[in-house]
Amino acid sequence: MTPQLRILYDGACPLCLREVRVLRERDQRLHPDTPQLAFVDINDPGYDPAAHAGVDYRSAMGRIHAISADGEVLRDVAVFRRAYALIGLGWLYAPSAWPGLRQLADSAYGLWARWRLRLTGRPSLEQLCSDRCRPLP
Repeated sequence: MTPQLRILYDGACPLCLREVRVLRERDQRLHPDTPQLAFVDINDPGYDPAAHAGVDYRSAMGRIHAISADGEVLRDVAVFRRAYALIGLGWLYAPSAWPGLRQLADSAYGLWARWRLRLTGRPSLEQLCSDRCRPLP
């Protein structure tokens, strides 16, 4: 069975890895034979945007993305709302869809996305993209 959501994550981000671990463990506990979530490390050298709705490395590193089973591309807080709903914890993110709170949640996530690399001691997005696109010797 195809998972309901493929989450594109930064496998070099310690906070992202912690979130993936929590989501994966809960999904496996609730759905041992039919996982609802799949995880794709965008830092894997074999990451292919064409296989993931055209979401390129730069976009995926800048903001979280996921692809639903029907091909819908989700971004930002919508990814967390859907993922947590699929593992029975939708109530945690449900308020982030309410009018007024939606804009606040999206703004807060935007700030996190903007500062995530610096806060986790990583190079800038420009540097990561430059390094990734640099030809090997």
